[in-house]
Amino acid sequence: MYFAHSHESLEPARWHLLSQHLENTGERAAAFLDAVDVADLGRAAGLLHDLGKYSDEFQQRLAGKAARVDHSTAGAQTALKRYPGPLGKIIAYCVAGHHAGLANGVNGEKIGALADRLAASPPPLDTTWKNEVALPELLPPRVKPRDASNAGFSAAFLVRMVFSALVDADYLDTEAWFAKVDGHLSRHRNDPALGQLLERLDSHLAGLATKSAPTKVNSIRREVLDHARTAAAKRPGLFTLTVPTGGGKTLSSLAFALEHALRHGQQGVIYVIPFTSIVEQTAAVFRHALREGPLDPAHFVLEHHGAFDEDRIGQREARDKLRLAMENWDVPIVVTTAVQFFESLFANRPSKCRKLHNIANRVVILDEAQTLPLNLLMPCVSAIDELARNWRSSIVLCTATQPALQAHHGFNGGLGGVREIAPEPSRLYGHLRRTRIRHAGRLDDPQLKKRLLLSRQTLCIVNTRRHARELFEALSATPGSFHLSTAMCAIHRRDVLSDIRERLAGGHPVRLVATSLIEAGVDVDFETVFRAEAGLESIIQAAGRCNREGRSEMGDVYVFEPAPAPGRTPSPELAQFASAARSVLRRHEDPQSLAAVTDYFREVYWIKGPELDAHRILAKLNERRASLDFPFETIAREFRLISSDMVPVIVPYAGRSNRDRIVARLLEELRRIERPGRIARSLQPYLVPVPRRIRQHLIAAGAVSVIRPNAFAEQFVVLTNPELYRHDTGLVWDNPEYISAESLVF
Repeated sequence: MYFAHSHESLEPARWHLLSQHLENTGERAAAFLDAVDVADLGRAAGLLHDLGKYSDEFQQRLAGKAARVDHSTAGAQTALKRYPGPLGKIIAYCVAGHHAGLANGVNGEKIGALADRLAASPPPLDTTWKNEVALPELLPPRVKPRDASNAGFSAAFLVRMVFSALVDADYLDTEAWFAKVDGHLSRHRNDPALGQLLERLDSHLAGLATKSAPTKVNSIRREVLDHARTAAAKRPGLFTLTVPTGGGKTLSSLAFALEHALRHGQQGVIYVIPFTSIVEQTAAVFRHALREGPLDPAHFVLEHHGAFDEDRIGQREARDKLRLAMENWDVPIVVTTAVQFFESLFANRPSKCRKLHNIANRVVILDEAQTLPLNLLMPCVSAIDELARNWRSSIVLCTATQPALQAHHGFNGGLGGVREIAPEPSRLYGHLRRTRIRHAGRLDDPQLKKRLLLSRQTLCIVNTRRHARELFEALSATPGSFHLSTAMCAIHRRDVLSDIRERLAGGHPVRLVATSLIEAGVDVDFETVFRAEAGLESIIQAAGRCNREGRSEMGDVYVFEPAPAPGRTPSPELAQFASAARSVLRRHEDPQSLAAVTDYFREVYWIKGPELDAHRILAKLNERRASLDFPFETIAREFRLISSDMVPVIVPYAGRSNRDRIVARLLEELRRIERPGRIARSLQPYLVPVPRRIRQHLIAAGAVSVIRPNAFAEQFVVLTNPELYRHDTGLVWDNPEYISAESLVF
């Protein structure tokens, strides 16, 4: 008898039977891929993934008599023999990498190339496997690339999807066996059906309709919602939802997604947000809307984001495969970040790829789609197209400033067959236009302060944390002055925004200086807005915080050029965006019109050209489409949506509710637990990102301390000098006592 896993409390005859594990894993993987017609690829991968355990060496290891044994290579080699050609190689990638990760086809850098693995000499297999493992016949998968230039991308995407299904199936079957042996309940979700969620949302929306005032804005929001419901009947594929800021995109897109998924047999909804700062806010909106019913929405509306390194938080050996839904997105509604979503689609590690098969056959809402990074835009667009083309996903590009990503916009490799959900977007923009944008010329801080003081309720958005802090300090003596930036932890920003909203509603003076984070879905309404020069999409997002509810006939948004000052030089990319925006402001009477936005993005994309795929990811895949020697490991390392070297510092922020005691408890748990994943997620609202070298200076100066649970080294660093965290501006690290002048970075 051959076994897959052992257990110290069981006699060997009762260990996890290998043939049963292979069969169960194959069936699970097949079920994950059934809706997209590649079930047998998943089944074959599952049956072969642990084939190397049919060896005396591995069985001796289970009994504690041998060292580590290569149990992956034999299955990969068998895949190539049983299925010569592309299908065998696809399975070989997945089987060889189901623990180590997807390797480069050749020239592996860290985990060894697939070619090297296949040339290895693993322990010989007992022929028993041939009687216990019945491999299926395979037909070519019906995966059709957009064109010949995308054939490599489609094939690599197929490998990742099969890999995802295999990894998740392996984890789940292993988890189920250990749970049964240990007397625990195996993971069994009891989530409400999509129909129930739609009923809850309908009830919530009906309640909002009865309470809302009969204003023009609310009338348009209802129209957008009704049109989204009607559009849900359209076949799955690519969509846009182009609605001005304040037009009710969030709940309208959720209504579309639930109705569309229900009509077309899709599994759920993934809501992708560009910034971590508003993931919790959006998840809270959804939970509030879906709260009626016996099940707590906290259990089926998953928010997945994080500043900690997930690959180093979680699992060791089979028993540590007991993971949360965060790892495989096996819930009806996921709210996540663009970083998490897209980096997973290009990842090679099992922990990152495990969720991918649950992106297929779902509705994916890409909120603020214009924020996709330009240096990776072409690979991102190809992934969007691939999900809709071959994996039964419906993708909705949801924004007030729709990027020009369609083929008819002239975008090379652009999207085709995209359908608009909103009713006549150009008409909506005309009806919902509540601001006028003007250029105010160059303003230094004294001039800017004077202009800000002329308005009772005004918002000023600048491009750096340093400028935000210095401008706020110039205003701080004036009652009603506030500051917001990522130098403040999320829960601190939440407290400040609560104060700001109360003062705005009460008609009290408010002068807020913020960085661009205020533009990301933060619901505030100011009389006037000042915006430092930036891209047109940022300017329009800033305008969405002005006269948001239409209380006056027209609000004023002033775009200004910041006067030069130390630490405020814009990045080359920001300078390019600002230049393109200035050009559009000159050419278009209404820079917020759809024509102006399309014109702007065309100019930006033209300026960037080859930089839209800066790492040549599409070329690298297409060059290897015949051999399938894809550089999975290399691409995973290169595909980073955020390239800045920022790392987190935990801040024991107390705020209004003495939360410092909460943080103290979490930190105490962190010091003594073995697997810190749950605590890490609880600490996320208390994180402040800082440049890595700044954190090293703070560690050396004793201003922060490192918490080391097991082998997690500098994953968790907590602020120990409270003087460095101010109640008004957050973390300040430019005290010469801690940081040398030449190291200052803002």
